Amino acid sequence: MQMMRGLHTPVRAIRRRVFKEVAELGFKADADTLLADMEAIPYAIVNEDAEKYRESVYRARAIVRERLRLAMGLSLRPENKPVHLTAGVEARNISEKYYDPPLMQVVPSACESCEENKYEVSNICKGCLAHPCQEVCPRDAISMVNGRSYIDQDKCIKCGKCKSVCPYDAIAKKERPCQKACGVNAIKSDKVGRAYIDPEKCVSCGMCMVSCPFGAISDKSQIFQLARALSEGENIIAEIAPAFVGQFGDNITPRNIKAALRELGFSEVYEVALGADIGAVAEAHHYVEKVVTGELPFLLTSCCPSWAVMAKKFFPDLIDQISQELTPMVATARTIKQKHPDAKVVFIGPCAAKKLEASRRSVRSDVDFVITFEELQAMFDAKEIDLTEYEAESSFHDATGAGRGYGCAGGVAEAIEKCINEYYPDVQVNIEHAEGLAECKKILTLAKAGKMNGCLIEGMGCPGGCIAGAGTNIPLPKAKKNLAAFVKNSSKSIPAKELEEITGRTYSRIHVVGGGSNAGYLNELTAKATGKEVHAGPGEATAIGNITAQMLKAGDFKSVEEARTTIHESFGIKIHK
Repeated sequence: MQMMRGLHTPVRAIRRRVFKEVAELGFKADADTLLADMEAIPYAIVNEDAEKYRESVYRARAIVRERLRLAMGLSLRPENKPVHLTAGVEARNISEKYYDPPLMQVVPSACESCEENKYEVSNICKGCLAHPCQEVCPRDAISMVNGRSYIDQDKCIKCGKCKSVCPYDAIAKKERPCQKACGVNAIKSDKVGRAYIDPEKCVSCGMCMVSCPFGAISDKSQIFQLARALSEGENIIAEIAPAFVGQFGDNITPRNIKAALRELGFSEVYEVALGADIGAVAEAHHYVEKVVTGELPFLLTSCCPSWAVMAKKFFPDLIDQISQELTPMVATARTIKQKHPDAKVVFIGPCAAKKLEASRRSVRSDVDFVITFEELQAMFDAKEIDLTEYEAESSFHDATGAGRGYGCAGGVAEAIEKCINEYYPDVQVNIEHAEGLAECKKILTLAKAGKMNGCLIEGMGCPGGCIAGAGTNIPLPKAKKNLAAFVKNSSKSIPAKELEEITGRTYSRIHVVGGGSNAGYLNELTAKATGKEVHAGPGEATAIGNITAQMLKAGDFKSVEEARTTIHESFGIKIHK
């Protein structure tokens, strides 16, 4: 079932067409015709000349209408009262991020009410003499009817023993695909048997969405609002996740993507792997300083929002073990905002759950929009941009293979392990990783029971990691191969030793007492405290690191530790240990 991810099915074709139409609405940015244009889209997509996806064009249009609302960032309409298709659109006709929870929703009219869990004998049954299925059934639920095995559903306990012994594989296990893909048991049934997502359990990984063969589940999008912002000529900067490799075509290079994004309206393009590099260094120190010393029993990575949210929801006792380091998305965004304070930052990646992360109170000012690779391709389609026809003079910033490897399951832990081996060669690193929420729950259960002490534990909500996220365009095996080549061809394998010496111990774990949490504030304090003018980099921690480096170079301090201590005392900064 998981192999359906990344395939170009009719479900994906419909999603992409809807996204394309919505992007065109945003780029057009005509408030006078917006409502009429929106009402015309279902008829443009579903008509007598178009490919038939449903048994009825009327049902197909009804489903497209709800998909259209979700793509505009709106919620589904209620089934128990009349609400117009365009209701609420005026409030969303803005060039800023808009999010109306929940992120994931089931379109009721599209759901086929699949059976949840049932074993059924198919016509392959030979009615064999041995009938092992009948012999192993613990509830006598199987009998012979018209020469074939028959399962009494009232007696069946769904143990699966009959299926496991059938020599002809004649017994099928029927289960709801979306429910099978959900690792947190968030998929329930409504009163008429249609799928329903429990928002209290859902962590928005999107695996249910990509596993539904009827396309009945969809997430909300921000492409309309982003297209509006781009059309208005705002200063908008893209940060793109390392999983982008191969997502837009076999021969599409970083230079092609960079140029195409600029054609779309972005002023600059940054590589999120830069933030991953910083995070790998910080996590390495965190592990050595907290876990190796015994202060923490183990350390959980925090890069994957679905994994982190699941840990907080289902294992609240482990919150203190979740890393507090900035995720690559946020670290990169803050770097951009420090250099371009008036710019809007757009995260482009494979992950649906990043939309939730960007809506958190502590992050919403850093990341202005989040779109997936799938949504970006639709935006290229809307502007008729052929990536093969565009090529920038330079590629992305030169991140390391370690940071770029974050996109694959196990890559985060591997990057941190490499950093620890380089910076602390005498420290033994114990690595564990899990992919897919079901496996993540298992490893967290073991950790809670004390079976993972001393470990650095990486969790990825999507089986395969980011390259298999809900917003990707290509199958997992192909994405994995492409990313491995991208990592291998990186000019550097891990972040430089200088980054460890300058910023490692302070990154993301400092608190500025008395307000002010940016480099500009620290620059001002430095001038007041030392009488020297320095230019600090982005973020509090990197600012401290840059100030330290510059003052060491000037000979003001004899060692890094002396510099840090003096600067921290001057600024009134406490390092949380």
